[in-house]
Amino acid sequence: MDTKKYNKVVRDKIPEIIAESGKKFNIKHLDDEPFLAELEKKLTEEVNEYSESKDVEELADLLEVIYRISNLKGVNSDELDEIRKDKAEKRGKFDSNLFLIDSETS
Repeated sequence: MDTKKYNKVVRDKIPEIIAESGKKFNIKHLDDEPFLAELEKKLTEEVNEYSESKDVEELADLLEVIYRISNLKGVNSDELDEIRKDKAEKRGKFDSNLFLIDSETS
């Protein structure tokens, strides 16, 4: 049987799903620092997948990756949402569909 190389982080249940399909696989557990670096690559992958598909499900994948990155940086999802709300209060959201053309520099 052929083998496909992935070399990327996966969700926690992926090994179980692969095993249930009867396929063999190799996996290793990474320490937090190298896992964070790999998650940051995964973030780019998920953004690209959303950009190509425009599928809302990809946004859910993005959130999952973002929450784990935040957690590894010592900020839980509730704290991250508070940061988001604070920033929205101070700088606004994206509700008005504004597109800045230009601005004076001086």
